[in-house]
Amino acid sequence: MVGATAQDDDGDNVLSAQLRRLERLLQPEFRLVKSVTDGLMPAWKRVTQFEPRWHVSVTLGVAIALQIILPRRLTLHPHWLLPALQGVLLVALISVDPRKRASHEPILRLGRLAMIAVVTLANAVSAGLLITRLLHGREGVDAWPLLRNGGAIWLTNVIAFALWYWQFDRGGPFERAKGGRQFPDFVFPQMQQPELAPPDWEATFFDYLFLAFTNATAFSPTDTLPLTVRAKMTMMLQSAVSLATVALVIARAVNILK
Repeated sequence: MVGATAQDDDGDNVLSAQLRRLERLLQPEFRLVKSVTDGLMPAWKRVTQFEPRWHVSVTLGVAIALQIILPRRLTLHPHWLLPALQGVLLVALISVDPRKRASHEPILRLGRLAMIAVVTLANAVSAGLLITRLLHGREGVDAWPLLRNGGAIWLTNVIAFALWYWQFDRGGPFERAKGGRQFPDFVFPQMQQPELAPPDWEATFFDYLFLAFTNATAFSPTDTLPLTVRAKMTMMLQSAVSLATVALVIARAVNILK
C-alpha cells in the first residue's frame, strides 16, 4: 500500500509538471487571443483618447450669450450676476493645463458640474419668469420678441441638459476615456449595431447634444434610450421644461398674430 501511494504521488507530480510546462508553452497564444479580443472590443468599452474640450467651451459660450440677450424682466437680479459667474468658471476651466488632466480631473469635474448647475439655474429662473408672466398676461404684447426670448430659453435648456447627459453617462468624459465603467446610462444606435459604425466610434459631446435636442422636440426618447434611473429622470425633467415653454410661447404668439 505504501509503495502504491508513493507511485501515485510520483505520477501526480509528473502530471502537474507536464501541465505547468504546457501552460508556459501556451501563454504566448493566450496573450495573442487576448490582444485580438481587445482589438475587436468597441472603442466605447476600451481605453481611448480624451475628448477635446473646445466644442464644450464654445457651446457654453453660446449659452452665456443667450442668457445675456434676455431682457432684464426675465433674469435674476442683478442682470449680470449669473452670466459673469459662468464666464469666470468657463475661463477657469479653459485655463487648466490639459497635459495634467489626470491629476486635475476631480477639480475639473467639480468645476464642470458647478458650471452646468449655474447655467441650469439661470435658465430655470428665466423660464419660470416667462411662464409666470405669460399666465398673468404681462408678456407677449409683440409676437417676435416673445418668440425670440422663448427660443433663447428653449435653446439654453437644450444646451444645459446636453451638458448634464455628457457628464452623467458612465461617469463623465474622463471615466469614459479610461474605459473603467462597463454599463452606460444611454445606449446609442452604434452601440446596438456596431457593424454600422467605424471601429473607433464612441459617443462625444455632439451625440449628447443631439440627444438633448431630440428630447426637447419629441418630448420622449428617439434613437437613444436611457437605461439608468438618473438618465430617465433627467430626460423627463428636460421634456417637462421644454413642453411648458414651447406650448405657452407658441400659444401666446399665435394668439397675438391673429
